Amino acid sequence: MALSNLTLLSQIAGYVIALILSVCMTVPLSMHQDEFRGHCLLFSTGIWQEDDGQFSVDWASQAYCNYGIFVGVTLFVISAIQIYRLSMFMYKGIDSSFVSAFVDVVTSTILCIMTIIAALMITLGFLVWCDEMTKRFPSCEVAAGKAIDKKDHIDTTGFHIEMGTAQFGAWASWACWVGLAVLALLKMCRYHQIENMRVSMFRERQRLVNENAATLDRTDDNGSKPSTLSRA
Repeated sequence: MALSNLTLLSQIAGYVIALILSVCMTVPLSMHQDEFRGHCLLFSTGIWQEDDGQFSVDWASQAYCNYGIFVGVTLFVISAIQIYRLSMFMYKGIDSSFVSAFVDVVTSTILCIMTIIAALMITLGFLVWCDEMTKRFPSCEVAAGKAIDKKDHIDTTGFHIEMGTAQFGAWASWACWVGLAVLALLKMCRYHQIENMRVSMFRERQRLVNENAATLDRTDDNGSKPSTLSRA
């Protein structure tokens, strides 16, 4: 019971951390799209114009930012549901079943895949944008706050810290969900071992019952044999 409580507490703590990290993904990406007037800088390229020093941007698809926001919202919702669900288990002094643990393993694995895709999109897409920025500025961070694209009326003040926070949130979320998947897998394996022990004990009891019944049958047969008497 102590081991079960420790695993349950670890899962609740993991989902709380996952909830916080999902906010670190969703909020910065949403703020970025708002400041960039609906555009997404991930994988966006362009040309620096010589006459006015402006950056003529070839904007990439908004789907890159939208996918990161979608993953962040999904992680937030599932984390909140799991926190409530496992907290109820802890309050009632019970734990999830084998089927529930199996569902947790599958769900965590799917979310791990979704999160690492989002993390790679944010990291690689931001590198492409920063490569363009460093063609004029000494670093990508220096470009933040500069009026590089007056035509699109974008606000570049916070793009560097926003994307940095989103990167951290995405990679940390991936690591957190890997840990949650491992915890769910360990719980499922423990349930499987317990079930195997129960089956083995049941079979052993059946074998002993059958052996005792066979012994009693032999005893009854020996005791009921009529004695042979010679008649005069």
